[in-house]
Amino acid sequence: MTGGLYRSSNAGHRDGPYDGTQAPPLIETDIVPDTDTMADAAEVPGAEPPSGGSMAGNSLIMAAGSLVSRATGFLRTVVLTAALGTVIGNAYTTAQIFPGLIYDFLLGGILSSVLLPLLVRRRKADADGGQAFTQTLLSLAVIMLACATAIAVVCAPLLTMSYAGGQSGEYQTLVTRLSYLMLPMIFFTGASALFSAVLNTRGHFAAPMWTPILNNIIVIVTGGAYLVLYGASKLDPEQMTPGRIALLGGGTLLGVAIQAAGLIPALRTVGFRWKWRFNFRDLGLRDLAKLGAWMFCYVVANQIGLAVVFNLLNRAAAASGKADDPTGPLMYNNVYLLLMMAHGIIAVSIITALMPRMSAAAADGRLHEIAEDLSLGMRTAAAALAPVAVVYGVLAGPITVVLFRHGAITDSDALATSFVLISAGIALIPFSLSQLFTFANYAMSENRTAALVNVPVVIIRIAIHVACFMLLEPEWVAVGLMAGNAASYLISAVISATVLRRRIGTIGMRDVITTLLKVLAASAGAILAGVLVTALLPGGDTPSLVEAILNLVVGGAAIGGTYLGLALALRIREITQLLDMVKRRISR
Repeated sequence: MTGGLYRSSNAGHRDGPYDGTQAPPLIETDIVPDTDTMADAAEVPGAEPPSGGSMAGNSLIMAAGSLVSRATGFLRTVVLTAALGTVIGNAYTTAQIFPGLIYDFLLGGILSSVLLPLLVRRRKADADGGQAFTQTLLSLAVIMLACATAIAVVCAPLLTMSYAGGQSGEYQTLVTRLSYLMLPMIFFTGASALFSAVLNTRGHFAAPMWTPILNNIIVIVTGGAYLVLYGASKLDPEQMTPGRIALLGGGTLLGVAIQAAGLIPALRTVGFRWKWRFNFRDLGLRDLAKLGAWMFCYVVANQIGLAVVFNLLNRAAAASGKADDPTGPLMYNNVYLLLMMAHGIIAVSIITALMPRMSAAAADGRLHEIAEDLSLGMRTAAAALAPVAVVYGVLAGPITVVLFRHGAITDSDALATSFVLISAGIALIPFSLSQLFTFANYAMSENRTAALVNVPVVIIRIAIHVACFMLLEPEWVAVGLMAGNAASYLISAVISATVLRRRIGTIGMRDVITTLLKVLAASAGAILAGVLVTALLPGGDTPSLVEAILNLVVGGAAIGGTYLGLALALRIREITQLLDMVKRRISR
């Protein structure tokens, strides 16, 4: 139920999202519990630690790989943004989303919600450890991916028309040409995800978490090579030569292909051997279709929302009348990545820790415990994410300068992006709370409920987005779309809470509201401190890089210190518990 754009080409690990096309995980909902912080997840206040040394070891491997992948993934975003600028970057971002959306239609949600649990069951139940079943499943999937890739390449112009409407013919031609090179990513993304699933079911977690780094490195090198060969000047779409297009599209495709190939040695290590098997009836395709139907409904709704967001962003950029207008998909996407990083580092760890508890409680019919965990998760997520939201809002300008104002990105681009980041700060907590409720549905195997809640939320989001496009000036459309996301996340949380309350009873809203009011008071104090401190520092709206870094360091310290002090004074126990957790980790 997201409203962003970003999709990393890393299968099985996403550095960030795009407009809600990610399917509910483990049935990535919108975010797969990507284990960025699984080593810390066990220590979320009130959560039970994982049992057994192997779980701890696997968590550390996944956490280390995922954190490095996030870092390299973000670096690749910075390099590409600096190299391409806004116009070409918008076209590149639009073309890059096509492989992801088609992959999601084919495998995305079904893989995590249906196929992965089925692989686990067959590995335990079959005499051969599920080898024949897995080989048959992979054979069918490879054929489907190959056919889908071929069809998608042929239909590239139609995809461009759907997602880049309103842009010039030259812009759409560039998107299509990039798409011809990027759409084969469908095959390699699907293969990578399937290989990762096979490895995970066999207890091998290292390779799936580390091979995305190879992908990121290839794309970083591609962006660097583009800078060296062509420089960082802003270009119009018609100035993109075949060599530039081949480097960008081919380098991005090569990264995903190497990621998939990097998993093959690991498959051999765990004893899995490839063999074509065509007895597809043995897969129970009718039952698979029934299990995946609601997930497919979820994905379809999100894909419609994605098409609307891309279309509106591209139309806004075209309507501005500026060749280098920064309101298109690229910078909006970069901001969404920042939102997702905060969510992934903090909220995902909380959700990851609570999911096993809620699932076990649901299986035993202990619904009151699910309600208690939801209350705990809401309070902890809000208390932990609030200072990040304040930093995004107060220090949006310095953040966008430090991260994005390089190469072909100008002061005006960074300033426009900062307003989008302010909206993202507002969206952060509602998004994480909506995800927590969605995961609670999955814990109770309520895929149908999650899909039915998602449909009206997507409709509401689309209505808000269209209204923003119609009422706002083009340069403010991206800001309005992000604010619309925040509204839809809040609505999603309210609807989900209402539905869950009927199922599991009261979820301790009195405690939640009390904590939220204290968090709001501490946040208000942190905002005031941040504004006062940054007002005394040099830089203004367009600080230099050094001034922006100074604002970030000093302003961030003022915001964090003030929030922490007020949280302790107000006795926000979730913050106290988090501090105790940190102290225990340091002492160990």
